[in-house]
Amino acid sequence: MASFNKVIMVGHLVADPELRQTPNGVPVASFRIGVTRRFTKAGEQPQSDFFDVVAWRQTAEFVTRFFTKGRPILVCGSLQTRQWTDQNGGKRISYEIVADECSFVDKKSDAGAPVHDAPVNEMPNYSSPKAEGSFEELSADDELPF
Repeated sequence: MASFNKVIMVGHLVADPELRQTPNGVPVASFRIGVTRRFTKAGEQPQSDFFDVVAWRQTAEFVTRFFTKGRPILVCGSLQTRQWTDQNGGKRISYEIVADECSFVDKKSDAGAPVHDAPVNEMPNYSSPKAEGSFEELSADDELPF
């Protein structure tokens, strides 16, 4: 049976990311994001969920360099579980996102960080009229480069 594990979230950092290194010198960053739920009951405050995220290597260095508490971030990765026994002998489990990619979702700040120009809730339009005519018309399959 095939399996698929992909998580894509946009949220705000709850605290500054923490950068560490493994004994072999591999950078690893841990941080937590708060994600507001899409729907709110009438008269209630919006609810948020909080997720632990772990990023490795260049992604870890990128996050700790450009992101701070309160800053919005897009995280793409997979969901993992960790199980352990606590000091009282109880079995514990935690869920965390292992980030493959992290990206900006807001405008350039005064700090000079790079930026993604599209607003958080606006998807790029790949079928815009500007793109028409920018592709070469091929007349036969034998002209394909693969």
